[in-house]
Amino acid sequence: MALLSTQTIVRTGLTPAYTAVAASDTFNPGADVFLHVKNAGGSPDTCVIQVLAGDPNATILISDNSVSVTNAQERMIGPLPSQFFADPTTGLATVTHSFTTSVTSGVFKLQQP
Repeated sequence: MALLSTQTIVRTGLTPAYTAVAASDTFNPGADVFLHVKNAGGSPDTCVIQVLAGDPNATILISDNSVSVTNAQERMIGPLPSQFFADPTTGLATVTHSFTTSVTSGVFKLQQP
């Protein structure tokens, strides 16, 4: 498990960096945070970001965020607001991957004006 660093997207541009995924990684969630997953492997990767917060009595229930990234595809996942995805103890969100061979990811947020 690794803590993924968050890269800030700015008006002047960003050269994104991607790292190999582990079966489970963590990152700092936020209202302006997105996870970009690239799958260059031969099998689909199911990414699951667990919902850890929220009102259990709410009329709208939010389930874990599960996204399939098929082979030779990529997905932008988010936004991932803290009030739903942050662990109350650590403040971090956890993403798990079902397939890790040749799968990379990056965490991005928008620069605040």
